Amino acid sequence: MRPRTVELGLLIMASLITVSAYGLTSLGRAASLPADIVPFLAMLLALLLGGHLAVRRFAPLADGLLLPLAALLNGIGYVVIARLDPDLAASQSAWSFIGLGGFVATLVLVKDVRRLEPYRYSLALLGVILLLLPLLPGLGVNINGARIWLHVGPFSIQPGEFAKVVLASFLAGYLVDKRELLMLSNRRLGPLHLPDFKYFGPLLLAWGVALVVMVAERDLGSSLLFFALFVVMLYLATGRTAYVLSGLSMFAAGSLVAFENFSHVQRRVDVWLHPFADPKNAGFQIVEAAFAMADGGLTGTGLGLGTPGKIPYASTDMIFAAIGEELGLVGATAILLTFILFAATGFRVASRSEDDFEKLLAAGLTALLSFQAFVIIGGVLRVLPLTGVTLPFVSYGGSSLIANYVILALLVRISDRSGRKPVTR
Repeated sequence: MRPRTVELGLLIMASLITVSAYGLTSLGRAASLPADIVPFLAMLLALLLGGHLAVRRFAPLADGLLLPLAALLNGIGYVVIARLDPDLAASQSAWSFIGLGGFVATLVLVKDVRRLEPYRYSLALLGVILLLLPLLPGLGVNINGARIWLHVGPFSIQPGEFAKVVLASFLAGYLVDKRELLMLSNRRLGPLHLPDFKYFGPLLLAWGVALVVMVAERDLGSSLLFFALFVVMLYLATGRTAYVLSGLSMFAAGSLVAFENFSHVQRRVDVWLHPFADPKNAGFQIVEAAFAMADGGLTGTGLGLGTPGKIPYASTDMIFAAIGEELGLVGATAILLTFILFAATGFRVASRSEDDFEKLLAAGLTALLSFQAFVIIGGVLRVLPLTGVTLPFVSYGGSSLIANYVILALLVRISDRSGRKPVTR
């Protein structure tokens, strides 16, 4: 079956699931279907049909799973946000429209991802600037203890979300250019065989930027994401476990220094390890999320029948806990499986690409979204300290949604190019 036919069928299924969940939420709260359910279905179908037609026109041989999986996650996230806060839902619908517009614009403007490769150093500079912009006086603002936002007129944007895409593009270009040098073993550090230390520049830059983000911007989640992106792409490019071990050691050392010297890092770790030591203040968010998921049990309380509004920041940091309460372990597992399927599809796109830059970029972008989902879900489940990153395509947030749709478009573009060539087995 042709990929576009598969894509269209899956998009219709994703729309029906979203609209059904929207209707069930209203039934759970008011015992009646919402009056706008038919216009809602029509608007959703029209929006997704626009994305599908753009793929059909500009990337006809792309994988048919990527857009439907993102649409399903976006749809479920919208339903949960609408259940929590109708005002935020109105904003999220606008951001979804803008995000799909960014998706289409990326497909139109980036006809060949390989054209980004010669601009790798410019992309590196742009990425660092985007990361550090919130530190500028008069531009950056502190929200909920983290200085990661910029005020632009009536809007707040998070430039670090776009820095992820830019830095991944830089790394792919740099690693393609320096791969052979990075695979040499001219030095020895204990049991590790390493290349010349001057080629550790990207790793040292990543370490420094990650520490600046963690300490100056008080954003542990983004710090972890950026450093993981650098280490993972180094490993994918070289196959050298020495980079992974060195990277983990450097990040652990930097984290230990930050923990010993900065109170906000200490508080985050203390709340992670001992949330019930102060359940009404510092540990309130994690404790409420734990109780909510426990109430959900196996099949959930039902859409519209739980009390996820008791969880602080349920539409952003804790949306997975809200899903776990009303859809239970079954629904939460379905979300996890959707992310796993998205990751598998992204890595399949990378493996099928014959161009080294496209291969690395697709793998890096897929790893970034997958690791971001792991970090925030792990924080909700107390596997990791809770961080302020969003659950991709699901959580409320305009900057995150737009950046994720741009990433999706780049994966679709790479998939289309690899689909134009026969796959050798």
